[in-house]
Amino acid sequence: MIHQPHRAGHVAVIGRPNVGKSTLTNALVGAKVSIVSPRPQTTRHRLLGIATFPQGQLVLVDTPGLHRDQGKSTATAMHRWMNRAARGALEGVDVALLVVRAGQWDDADTFAYEALRGAGLPVVLVVNQVDRLKDKTALLPYLARISEGREFAGVHPISALKRTGLEALVKTVLTHLPEQDALYGEDEITDKSQRFLAGEMVREQLMRQLGEELPYATTVEIEKFEVDGTMLRIGAVIWVERDGQKAIVIGKGGERLREIGSKARIQMERLFDSKVFLETWVRVREGWSDDEAALRTFGYHD
Repeated sequence: MIHQPHRAGHVAVIGRPNVGKSTLTNALVGAKVSIVSPRPQTTRHRLLGIATFPQGQLVLVDTPGLHRDQGKSTATAMHRWMNRAARGALEGVDVALLVVRAGQWDDADTFAYEALRGAGLPVVLVVNQVDRLKDKTALLPYLARISEGREFAGVHPISALKRTGLEALVKTVLTHLPEQDALYGEDEITDKSQRFLAGEMVREQLMRQLGEELPYATTVEIEKFEVDGTMLRIGAVIWVERDGQKAIVIGKGGERLREIGSKARIQMERLFDSKVFLETWVRVREGWSDDEAALRTFGYHD
C-alpha cells in the first residue's frame, strides 16, 4: 500500500459577495464558524476555519466578498476595510478556491479570478449551488464556457448546503498544499475567540431578522463575556447609526430584539456546548460605518 504524505496549508476562499463562501467553509470544517445569511456581504472579517482530515488539514481563510474598489466618494470606510481584508487573505496562502454560483459568471467573477491569478496562486474553481440548476444538461456547456481561456487547477461542481462534491474537492486542494504536519490541533475549528463568535452570532440574527429593513448600519460589540460555573454570561451591544434604526431593531414592545437574542443564544449554546445567559442592548453612534476610529473600536483591524 502506497503511503500518502500528510499535507497542510492555507486555502483562501474567494468570490463575489453571496455565492456561499461561508456555507462552504462551515461544510468543510463540519461546524459553524462563519455566519450565513441571504444578504450579500454578511462576512466582514477574515476568518480561519480549520478542516482536518486523515490525509491533511485545510486552514480555510473565509473572507469578505472581493469586489472592485469604488471611488472614495461612494465607498465607506467599512467597504474599503472589507476589500483590504479580502485582498489580505491572499497573503501567505497556498491555493485559492474561487467560488461562483452555478450558471452565473459576470465581470465580478472575472475580477476575482484575475486578482487570484495576479497573486500567482493556483485557482480551484468551485461551482456552488448545482442542486438549484433547473436544467442539469446546461452544466457541462456552462463549465466549458467559463473555463475557456482560463487556467484552473481543478473544477468542482458542488452543493455546499447539501455537502455534495466536497470529498473530490478536498482531494484536489490537498495536492496543492505542502507536505507537513497539521498546523492546528485536531479539535481546533477556528482561530477566533468565543467572544468574537458570540458577536457574530448576534450579527447573523440581525441580518436574518431585519432583511431589507436595515442596511449594513449595524454592528455588534460584546461588552461582557464571563464564565460563571457552567454558564456563560454574555452582554452584547448592537450599534446602529440613527434613532429610527434603533426602533426597528427593538421592534414593537421589544419583540424583535427578544427574537434576535433568543435565536442567537440558541446558536451560542450549540457552538459553545454550554448554557448561555445573553443580554442585548441597542445604542446609537452616528456614522460609525464610515469612521475609521469607530471601526477599530468595534474590532475591525487590518
